[in-house]
Amino acid sequence: MVTPVEVRLAAAPTDRDDAVRAAGVLLVQAGFAAPAYVESLLRRERSATTFLGQGLAIPHGMVEDKHLVRRTGLAVLQVPGGVPWGDDGQRAHLVVAIAAASDEHIALLRRLTRLMRDDARLQALGRTTDAAEIVRALTGEDAAPAAPALADFALAQELTLDYPNGLHARPAAQWAQTAARFNAALRVRHGHAVADARSVAELLGLGASRGAALRLSAQGDDAQAALAALRETIERLGAEETRQAERAALRQAQAQGLGRELGDWRPEAGRTITGIAASPGLVIGTIAAATPPRLEAADRPGDIAAEAVALDHALCAAQDRLEALAAQARERGATEQAGVFSAHAGLLGDAELLRETSRRVVQGHAAAWSWQQALAARVAAQQAQPDPLLAARAADLQDAGERVLRHLLGQPEAAQLALPADSILVADDLAPSVTAQLDTTRVKGFCTARGGPTAHTAILARALGLPAVVAAGPAAEALVPGTRAILDGYRGRLYLAPTDAALEQARALIARLAERQAAEAASRRAPAVTTDGHRIEIAANANRADQARAALEAGAEGVGLMRTEFLFLERDHVPDEQAQYAVYRAMVEALGGQPLVVRTLDIGGDKHVPYLGLPHEENPFLGVRGARLCLLRDDLFMPQLRALYRAARHGPLSIMFPMASTMEEVHALRARAEAARQAVDGPVLPLGIMIEVPSAAAMADRLAAQVDFFSIGTNDLTQYTLAVDRQHPDLATMADSLHPAVLRLVAQTVAGARRHGRWVGVCGGLAGEPLGAALLAGLGVDELSMSTGDLGTIKALLRRHSLSELQALARRALDCDDADAVRALGAELRTEAAA
Repeated sequence: MVTPVEVRLAAAPTDRDDAVRAAGVLLVQAGFAAPAYVESLLRRERSATTFLGQGLAIPHGMVEDKHLVRRTGLAVLQVPGGVPWGDDGQRAHLVVAIAAASDEHIALLRRLTRLMRDDARLQALGRTTDAAEIVRALTGEDAAPAAPALADFALAQELTLDYPNGLHARPAAQWAQTAARFNAALRVRHGHAVADARSVAELLGLGASRGAALRLSAQGDDAQAALAALRETIERLGAEETRQAERAALRQAQAQGLGRELGDWRPEAGRTITGIAASPGLVIGTIAAATPPRLEAADRPGDIAAEAVALDHALCAAQDRLEALAAQARERGATEQAGVFSAHAGLLGDAELLRETSRRVVQGHAAAWSWQQALAARVAAQQAQPDPLLAARAADLQDAGERVLRHLLGQPEAAQLALPADSILVADDLAPSVTAQLDTTRVKGFCTARGGPTAHTAILARALGLPAVVAAGPAAEALVPGTRAILDGYRGRLYLAPTDAALEQARALIARLAERQAAEAASRRAPAVTTDGHRIEIAANANRADQARAALEAGAEGVGLMRTEFLFLERDHVPDEQAQYAVYRAMVEALGGQPLVVRTLDIGGDKHVPYLGLPHEENPFLGVRGARLCLLRDDLFMPQLRALYRAARHGPLSIMFPMASTMEEVHALRARAEAARQAVDGPVLPLGIMIEVPSAAAMADRLAAQVDFFSIGTNDLTQYTLAVDRQHPDLATMADSLHPAVLRLVAQTVAGARRHGRWVGVCGGLAGEPLGAALLAGLGVDELSMSTGDLGTIKALLRRHSLSELQALARRALDCDDADAVRALGAELRTEAAA
């Protein structure tokens, strides 16, 4: 593997220590070492010279400071005029600083000794104006250009990006987090652009909008696992992004429904400004300007080492603050706010931004000025994206970058706005970080000149419940503070200086809207009961306590699927029993007595955990996964079971085993569970299995005697029934859960469960589809568990029909020949719903 090299040409240090310090700063700025490594280089030089002769010195750190090395690399300071080295008149023309935590630099030292035999070449390197020549001499490779055009690795996969809003900061941050878990290098190509998968900003720079053709490639000892994990993250987030877009559309439809209360109302006012409705609501307030002071960094010469340390401290402080804000948001259940803060933290790791800042610092500029200049260039590049949705993400980079700049300028927090108690903020634009921290007891809403309804500022406004109008043009920024106004977030209007009559009308409308919202909230929490009195339990799929609370608020009657593998996938070590117990207990307590169904570890197939050291399988979907893995790995299974039984002391909890396929497995799983229960003296809990393979569905009448419930995983059941890899690019469309073969297995499972009085749930994707939910209810399924965003739609659908109607629909579906014929029945369902 080629050692990376940073080169600074034509340097003129005053003395040996100045040269060592400058070379050390190059190492730090390139990310090869921590700032304290500079002092380690100096200590080494003062204890024993690193001058080799012939104008060559090789500073390196103390042995005890190897922990300060982040990755192996070289920094070369070329000094054409030479710098005094010691008291014997020797002068160094090449200062090659080394950062190496192991013996990776041995090959380099061999090359240096060979170079010393070629005095003419060594002298030429001390005078050259071509940095690439020095790199070739040290590594045998050409220097990479300042902005390298990365090539794909040999191991590669292709996929199509299916994100409704393209690749933006929040999913990009999660791609980068996944990539960072592996040793392998990961790259993502879109057209001619290639990004390091660990860099959020580089990923955003791809300009990947919906439908973009991506090529993922990896190289390294765990490249196969890394590539699979990155692809799984991209596809999983694609489903989440789609659901978020659908929820946004649903919210918009609901807002339009509420907005119809306004009818053609146009209040009498001195002036009306029209923009885009970004967050629904109607409020009365007072105009307040939200223009933060402009940050200005002076270009002044600075000590290179001191400026480098200042930059490192500012970056660390900004990232720590963003991560703390994300954690606080998660604790409040504000997942969208947490996602914005986490994404901003990821943006600060942008290698190109750091590299460009470092170049300026090494040239003698102040860190604050260098950062501001490099940030402006990166923001401009993002704004130049042809896709307006992606161009709008420049606001996130600007916002995150200004946090660092404030630290460098000694202003760690943005100045607090002095606002009246009923403020309607007006501004050119609001930074996401400012929006997220608005005092909602004083701010009633906002109107901005720029922005869009899909930007993070708008997303946060909806999360905070603040009416917002965006893209209102320059007029919004020029409004006079103190003016009374009415903000209509339903229709995107701001009415200035309304008459007294208009204010009275607005107050009456606000009261009427509040009554309707209260009625709709009550309806969300009402059960899903058909017109003839049959009740179907509606639960949510949720993995964390904040998600569970959000699900209850949206009308869930419990959690029908908690996936526990996220505890293993999101870290680099096995979570111990206590850590798992804390998570499960938090879930139980968040649900406040409502039921919780927890699926035990489901690893294997398309879910890889590198640190578990699982053997490579030619066909992992038919190998050691789910229950099979649990039964082979007591070191993983038993601590999880003990943690679950301990958590069950705090509220209702059921345990569900994945991928059970035979009676023998069920007996073994129950035996393990009982051993764990006795070990912690836990309560007796309902034990169920997932029906995900045809053998389990075929044996449902026998298996039901051994378990307390079934939960059907329609995604895997479809895959195994139709013998289709749902990730295969050419076959994925065949994996349709509405295929009659899948529906017949669902019917067979329900019939088998009924023989023993067991309930049956469905926690696969089919439960959240309107036609799928209708058919499952008609087939006799007792519980449907789905994404939180689907709860309201499915409840409303089921309430519009009788059970006998749904049963008749299901019987017709079972008699269909293919999934297309079943889907055609959905048109009738929609017609009935509309009626």
